Formats: sequence, structure tokens, C-alpha cells
Amino acid sequence: MRTFLAAGALFAIASIAAATQDVAFELDPQHTTVGFTLGDVLHTVRGTFHLKRGSLRLDPASKKLTGEIVVDAKSGESGSGMRDRKMHREVLESDRFPEITFRPDHVEGTVALQGKSSVKVHGVFSIHGSDHELTAPADLDVSSDRWTATIHFAVPYASWGVKNPSTFFLRVNGTVDIDLTAAGTITRR
Repeated sequence: MRTFLAAGALFAIASIAAATQDVAFELDPQHTTVGFTLGDVLHTVRGTFHLKRGSLRLDPASKKLTGEIVVDAKSGESGSGMRDRKMHREVLESDRFPEITFRPDHVEGTVALQGKSSVKVHGVFSIHGSDHELTAPADLDVSSDRWTATIHFAVPYASWGVKNPSTFFLRVNGTVDIDLTAAGTITRR
């Protein structure tokens, strides 16, 4: 009986120790997509950007989340060469501001280190040379060595100092919806 109780106590201590370890999430650019949706009065524009790099580190005990997700601003495509040239030259000014980044600082909610969880990720979103505080809902699925996440949020680009591409005849929304589907490897430290 003592052996059984001792084994149970050791298992409980090991579980607590494992739960307090830092967890590193590496994003795989080949399996991560960044989509955008911008509505106007006539139709909806959909497009994509490419992930440059990304790595995050979570301290489950404090819910502190560090690292960054970096998107290549120059990679933005909407399916129309003329529209994309205008987006890069006049709106994003992607030669001058070649990266869009998100630097998280903490998680609201509990991240399940095995299985599914829904949390909110808070941090700083940087676009067009300016930093903006952002909180986004995230659905996360973690296995032993892989993870996936979906995150959806709206960027009020017009109020954040990015040029609104509206013209006299074409009126677009002042926000653009972003859908990030991320995948990668996980390491417990």
C-alpha cells in the first residue's frame, strides 16, 4: 500500500512539475496561412500573406507569452496585380515597412498542454511602423509534439494610420479581417 501511495505522490509531483515547464511553440511557415478579407460596397476582397517566421514561449504558471509572429508585408496578394501594386505602393508601403509583427505578452484563459483549448492572446500588433495593443481569441489544439491554432481578429487600419484605399467610386470598410491558421512543433522545457 505504501508503494502505491508513494508512486501516486511521485506521479502528482511529476504532473505539477510538467505543467509548470515553459512550452516553446515554433511556427512552420509551410503549414501556416495568413488570410485577409476586406469588404466594399460591390464585393469582398480576399487575399493572403506569407509567414516569415514565428516562435512563442509560454510559461503556463504565470500565463506569460513571449516571442513574435512575423509576416512578410511584401508577400500580400489578392488576385489582382493592379490592386496588389496599389496595396503595396500606397497603402502598406511595403518597401518602407516590409514586416507586420505580433508580439504577445500574455494569455487570458488556460492553455491545455494536451488537447483543445480556447484562450485570448494579448500583445502588440505592429503595422506600417506603428504599435497597437491587440487581444485576439485563439483556438488551440496540442498533441505530444505538434500544435495548431486558429486566430481571427479585425485590424482597424484606417484609425491606425494606414491609408484607406477608397476612391470616389469605391468605398471599402475601415477594418480588415485577419484569419491566421498556424501550425508547428512544440517543445516542453
